[in-house]
Amino acid sequence: MKKKALIIGAGPAGLTAAYELLKKGNDIEVVVFEESDCFGGISRTVEYKGNRMDMGGHRFFSKIPEVNAWWDQMLPMQGAPSYDDLELDREVPLEKNGPDPEKEDRVMLTRHRVSRILFDDKFYDYPVSLKPETLKNMGFFTTIKVGFSYLASLLHKRPDDNLENFYINRFGKKLYSMFFEYYTENLWGRHPREIDASWGAQRVKGLSIVAILQDILGKIFNQKNRKVETSLIEQFKYPKLGPGELWEVTASEVEKMGGTIIKGAKVTKLHKDENNMLTGLIYEKDGTEQEMSGDVIISSMPVKDLVGGMNDVPETPARIAKGLPYRDYMTLGVLVPKIKLKNKTKMKTVGNIVPDCWVYVQDRRVKMGRFQIYNNWSPYMVKDLEHTVWIGLEYFVNEGDEFWNMTEEAFSKFGVDEMVKLGLIDSADEVLDSHMERVKKAYPAYFDTYDEMDTLIEYLNTIPNLYCVGRNGQHRYNNIDHSMVTSFEAVKNILSGEADKSNVWNVNTEKEYHEESKA
Repeated sequence: MKKKALIIGAGPAGLTAAYELLKKGNDIEVVVFEESDCFGGISRTVEYKGNRMDMGGHRFFSKIPEVNAWWDQMLPMQGAPSYDDLELDREVPLEKNGPDPEKEDRVMLTRHRVSRILFDDKFYDYPVSLKPETLKNMGFFTTIKVGFSYLASLLHKRPDDNLENFYINRFGKKLYSMFFEYYTENLWGRHPREIDASWGAQRVKGLSIVAILQDILGKIFNQKNRKVETSLIEQFKYPKLGPGELWEVTASEVEKMGGTIIKGAKVTKLHKDENNMLTGLIYEKDGTEQEMSGDVIISSMPVKDLVGGMNDVPETPARIAKGLPYRDYMTLGVLVPKIKLKNKTKMKTVGNIVPDCWVYVQDRRVKMGRFQIYNNWSPYMVKDLEHTVWIGLEYFVNEGDEFWNMTEEAFSKFGVDEMVKLGLIDSADEVLDSHMERVKKAYPAYFDTYDEMDTLIEYLNTIPNLYCVGRNGQHRYNNIDHSMVTSFEAVKNILSGEADKSNVWNVNTEKEYHEESKA
């Protein structure tokens, strides 16, 4: 008899699982439930009047061969220059017989990574570098303080039991206070000392002053096979029409292979039988409740909601799941004729705008955490590349708070006012258009009941036919590639009958797994 797999969520993890099951499975019926009307989850790309905007910054870089091969299959690497490559006479790696982005949409571009920190009205490299420009920006006395502060951190190591100590141990107290403290507090709504250090280990990827020095020396002496921290990579892949394009293509392939995707379907309940097996789920669509039975459940929905929707959950795992925190996200796309920031780099850009893909804002005068310049992500993200700049202002909020409940008009006014404060534009009168988007549970947070996550995982593993995948499915700050790998592993287990799920949960947890790469 044909088995039925019910997959919750049509983001990177859910769609990867659906595709892999249909491709490698034998007679498996696949049904995907997606709460929204689009694909990609937080990796989706929204089109607004011909301009496209991402929900967060998503660069495509992976050290996992299976992931890279998968991306290449869905969106082959460019075989000809993109529009801005041609305009700027810029050399980029080209794939033999690859698609021409000027003629085809289903293509992956190679983009130069530029991300900086805007602090004290000056640009600093992100990750923090030790270039002469950095030292000049800081000034002599601050540089001396940074140096002594770092030496002090080497002599007096703090226990790595919270995020504040984690950063101070690697960068010194002065750099931490300049570049990490406020941004982190703004992102999470909690001071770094309240946040588990494991978040830093995942995001910083082994970066430290020592790693920065090693990278600089490796470049100077042209060291072969040098190790490069993920945060130091200089190029990345990016879909022509934004990350959402990858998942739109994947969804199309899933349907071509016979999979079913139900949009606007919010999963609310899951039923367990007396043997602790999930037998099916209930979802809401068009105001009515519908039920569907299944043999396997693959969930990328927030684990908090997953457990909250199940029957007969013991008190302890129910409490842990209920207490798991998240940070929500709002972004404002703003269209302007130009931005005031001067391009003082040697990098050429269309319109000579600053070359950054995204900029971290370290400024206590504003609430903005980061802004993106979509012109630099891909020339095809902007309708009129030559005459407009399309910017995404990013805010980290809590669902239901003052920000979350703002009208689009109020949020637009707030964001544009902050652009003026930061010197991006002179006046609100310059704004041609704007558009607001909200994303619930964008960032699983590492505090409150998170320190009991292992106990919750133990309980989830007692449900034989449940597989938790992806960022929210595992309550882990996974990048796209790691979210995909959780699904690769889950599908392998389903098809082989492997009962042990440790391979699914261990993705992106081992230090060596995600820190080192060869360049």
